Formats: sequence, structure tokens, C-alpha cells
Amino acid sequence: MTEEPSVNTPDEDTEPTEEAEQVDVEEQPSASVEVVLDPLEEALARAEHAEREIAYKEADLQNARKRFAQERADLARYGAQHLARRMTGVLVDVDRALSNLPDDAEGPVLEGLQMLRERLASELTSANVTRISAKGQSFDPATMEAITTVPASDEHPAGQVVDELEPGFMLHDRVLSPARVVVAS
Repeated sequence: MTEEPSVNTPDEDTEPTEEAEQVDVEEQPSASVEVVLDPLEEALARAEHAEREIAYKEADLQNARKRFAQERADLARYGAQHLARRMTGVLVDVDRALSNLPDDAEGPVLEGLQMLRERLASELTSANVTRISAKGQSFDPATMEAITTVPASDEHPAGQVVDELEPGFMLHDRVLSPARVVVAS
């Protein structure tokens, strides 16, 4: 009779080897392992996150469009600011020339200066450039620059503009050049 090699079957009581014990330990779930979410719940959470991201991106895009539209409107409204500032300087110079002519001046030079002054003034008005009225007004540091001060009197209380040394101009609601004034203090 020949002996057959012994094969351990599950029915037999045998001690597991070290290798078998390690496999058993690794197969047991530990407390530190996260529970796997249901694939449907995980997909829904990712979809919800993606929808929020899309909404944020859409809001950013809308804000950028509004900002660009506002910048275009400002450019159209204030695009001529630099040129208007330079033209107001020319207008002031023409006014100075007219005020320095003798009282009895007449002729084509006077007529030419007056026509130039009227044309400059009308073009600036059509471009929404307005003159800052200062004389007799209360001093406004946003639109006026105090060059000097004089003591207050009954005629000119403190804070009132006594004299306008140079006119100021505005384009819509922006100051092109402040009015240079003398203020009672």
C-alpha cells in the first residue's frame, strides 16, 4: 500500500501558517478605511459641484461683460477729455487776448478773435464742457484751487470766493481744470 501525501482540507483541524494569518489580517476591514460612497451619490455630488462652478463662471462672465460695457461707455463719454482740456486752455488764452486789447480796438483782428472765441466756446459746449462758476460762490475744493486768501469782510464772508484768477472747466461730472480763485478766510 502506498501512502498518499496528506492534503489539508477544511474539515481537518490544522493550524494556519503565518502566511495564512497575514492574509486574514489584511482582509479584515479596519476602522481607518473610509466607507465607499454609493456611486450614484458620488456622481450626484460631483454634478452638484460642477453646477456650482458653472454658475460662478457664468456670474464672472456677466460681471466682466458689464464692466467692459461700462468702460466702453466711459471711453465714449470721456474720450475727448485730453483734447477738451487743451482746448479750454486755448479759450482762456483767447479771452486774455481779448481783454488786453485797447477799449477802442476794432477791425478784422478783433472780429477774428471774437469769432474764434465764439467758435471754441460753442464746440466745447457741444462736447458737454461747462465752465465752473466760482466768483461769489462758496469755496469748493473739489472744483476750485485756492491760490491765495484775503481777510474776510462784511462784503465777503469767510469761505467765499472773492475773485477768479483763472476759470475752471468740467467735462460732464469730471473736473478738467479747477478754477483758480482768491478766497476770503
